[in-house]
This record gives sequence, structure tokens and C-alpha cells, in this order.
Amino acid sequence: MVYGIFTTELQWKTAVLGVVTYFAFGFGITGGYHRLWSHKSWSATAPVRLIVLIFGAAALQGSARWWCRNHRAHHKFTDTTKDPYNVRKGFFYAHFGWMMFKQNPQEVGRANIDDLEADPMIMWQHKYYPLIAITAGIVIPTLIAGFGWGDFRGGYFYASLVRIFFIHHCTFFVNSLAHYLGDQSYSDYHTAFDSVITALLTLGEGYHNFHHEFPRDYRNGIKWFHYDPTKWIIVGLYYLGLAYDLKFTTKNEILKAKLQVKQSHLSAQSKKIEHGKKLDQNLKGYTLEMVADKKKNPYLIAINKKVYDINEFLDLHPGGREIIIKYCGTDATDVFEGETEDHIHTDFAKGLLVRYLVGKLI
Repeated sequence: MVYGIFTTELQWKTAVLGVVTYFAFGFGITGGYHRLWSHKSWSATAPVRLIVLIFGAAALQGSARWWCRNHRAHHKFTDTTKDPYNVRKGFFYAHFGWMMFKQNPQEVGRANIDDLEADPMIMWQHKYYPLIAITAGIVIPTLIAGFGWGDFRGGYFYASLVRIFFIHHCTFFVNSLAHYLGDQSYSDYHTAFDSVITALLTLGEGYHNFHHEFPRDYRNGIKWFHYDPTKWIIVGLYYLGLAYDLKFTTKNEILKAKLQVKQSHLSAQSKKIEHGKKLDQNLKGYTLEMVADKKKNPYLIAINKKVYDINEFLDLHPGGREIIIKYCGTDATDVFEGETEDHIHTDFAKGLLVRYLVGKLI
């Protein structure tokens, strides 16, 4: 390939052919191998399935049966030793290293592919994969450029080999970069991330955190502005009557997942904050008479069976020290909890009390 680049002039028609086949054969992987057969997130008519199978083979990434088995195992055993391209073994292992070493049959995870083995079209492609892959992925592009505008060399080196190189690495980024870079808005239990950069490099497969949380969704980028050409092609086929049964996640489930992640992060941050003493600690017991004894402590106040020493808070009280002083020595629960023009206490104000907790009412 490198030799061809330096010895062959790139013609614009050949460049266009390379780009067109990049998107077409790339869709064979992202829309076909991945979303159609690995996750069953949409269905297609027989002619479309046949074309997508040929396109997927032309990407030279193995048969659909082999590819889907590994990918299903990846989702089933993500980030574990049974994950075929476990990113915890390193970026380059997840990118292509896993293909350079023979998988240990005792270690690699297994995934059910009975549905694929019962599909005559899938098994036909698996049986004749080498012939289909070489013919569709290399021979035909070379002949198109050669007989079309006399550029056999360009068709072979640019529209075939260079295009194969780019499709390979763009797909491999889903296993590597998508597990390294971006945000985790829907789940932080695995290494998958959402990233615009990864999406641009992978025909829209970069919103990977969403995908790992909702793998049955035919979309990867759920917003209209998300770069996901695979989704757009599937929708286009749907409107043409060539695709059907598009599965998607409801807005409620998406919102639920996002809120759970936010709550998890808030809980983690909350544990790092000093909230003050708790009632389950050995707090001193006070009677209401002890609270009212201003000779021993003139700034005790009882609220909801808890006793507070508000001496340090007097000058910080938003309503002025005079208002709060008149309730010292008393049970001010009704005043504190009530909402009048003079007394409105927010959740922050209630939380602030914990700093001044000294005992409990007995």
C-alpha cells in the first residue's frame, strides 16, 4: 500500500470511488454486522440484507458470523478477561492486538449465535467469505477504476487497499478509543464513553456510553445533531420501505439512566463533605429545662428534638441576631418549620444547622 501511494498518482474519480466505498462498506459493518445482526436493533428486507452482507465482507473484517460472535461476547463480558478485546489490557490490545494473538478458548467468553447459524444468508456469507471479500472489496473497485477511467493502479491501491486500511482502523477505534475518551452520561459501570471525536472517526459509533447502556437501540447518537450517518442510512431505508422494526429507547429510560449517574456522582461528592455531627453519635442529652438555663449557656435552641448552640451563628443569621436571640432557650420547632413572612427556611438553611448540633432533646 505504501509503495502504491508513492508510485501512483491519485485521480479525483478514484478518490471519489474510495470515499463512496468507504461509506458503503463501512455501513456493512456499522449498520449490518453491528446494529442489524449483533444487536438486532432493526430489520431489513432480504435484498438489503444481502447487499449489506456483501458490503460487510468487502470491509475485510471477517464473516458476519465470526464478527457478531466476538461482539456479543464483548457486550456480555465487557472489561473482563472474557472480553475478546478487553480494553483493560491496553489501548493497542483493544485496537488490534487481540487479533494478533490466538484467543485462549478456555478464557474467551462465549455468546449465543444460534439465530445467526439458523440464517441461511449469514451462513452463505460465512462459507464463501474469502471469495466475497476479495471480489467485492478489491477486485470490483479495481475494475471500476480501471475500465471506468483507465486507473487500474489507483483502483487497487487507493480505492481498495487505502480504503480497507481506513475502514479497519475506524472500526477498531470502537474497541479502543471509544473505551478511553469522552463522557459517561448514562452509566459509569463500564469503560465506554461518548465522544464526538470518536463518532467522526467511526461512522457515528462514537456515542459508545449510550450504546453500551442501550445496545438494542438502532441509534448511537440520539440527538438530531449527533454525527451518526449509520442511523441516517437506516432511517432512509425505513422511509423507502426497505427497513422496519427500528428499536429505540424511550425518553423516560434515557432520563432515568442520566439521573442515576448524576445521583451516583452527587453521592460520591457528598461523602467528601463535612456535614457535622449525627444523632447516632454519642450526643449529650438535654431536657427542655437545661436548654432554657441561660446561665450555663444562653445560646441553646431546640428544633425537632435536636439541640443547637447558635452562638457562632448569631451574626450570620440573614434576618439579624435579634430575631434568633429571642428564641434562645426555647423549642423553636414550630417557628423554624413554619413559613411566614418573617420566617422562611430553605433546605440549605436546614442543612446548615448540623454545624451547630451539640445534643438531643430527652
